[in-house]
Amino acid sequence: AAQEGSVEDLELQDVLKVGYRGIKCVESGGPEPGVGCAGRGVITSINFLEENGAYDDVDYVSYDVLGDVVCGGFAMPIREGKAQEIYIVMSGEMMALYAANNIAKGILKYAHSGGVRLGGLICNERQTDRELDLAEALAGRLNSKLIHFVPRDNIVQHAELRKMSVIQYAPDSKQAGEYRALAEKIHANSGQGTIPTPITMEELEEMLLDFGIMKTDEQMLAELHSKEAAKAAAQ
Repeated sequence: AAQEGSVEDLELQDVLKVGYRGIKCVESGGPEPGVGCAGRGVITSINFLEENGAYDDVDYVSYDVLGDVVCGGFAMPIREGKAQEIYIVMSGEMMALYAANNIAKGILKYAHSGGVRLGGLICNERQTDRELDLAEALAGRLNSKLIHFVPRDNIVQHAELRKMSVIQYAPDSKQAGEYRALAEKIHANSGQGTIPTPITMEELEEMLLDFGIMKTDEQMLAELHSKEAAKAAAQ
């Protein structure tokens, strides 16, 4: 949309594209790197869509926004009352868990004043150790639930290269079935969101230790001594 000119010069048909199965898509773009505020751009885009009737005949509206960067757009739709339920897409990697917890803090900040709720967590598999267990544990600690565990499949990359969704590219594939299951779960979960209970960094690290993902100082020292002993014995 940003490439088409200022908002005042735009018509809805300039930025809204109808895709597979009648899904309406709008890409708001973002500010030039190092300049401007993505959050401001998100709310400007939403206001433009509202003023031009983009929401008049749709069943669902979903916003895909960055949630773990300063001024990345995540807080704006919540603060302006444009979002009802937030679903956090995460994985079993430590930084993804950390980001998910931070997003929960943001939701909590506006939960009482704006009525937004955490719908749940969606785990995008990265094939890390005990990933499903970790995702379920974090969801529980956040007073939420794991909505769906999406397995990793290279068919996603094949579809992306062809500028298609997996359901469009391979409708009968196992991965397409996973996305249908996810959609059904989100539909059934409507109105059941919760106010999150974020945890501290120390609690997150303790959880990783409990699952054996993060090693204690004692374990790391023991491994180091074992390696040194084995090396000395081999000489």
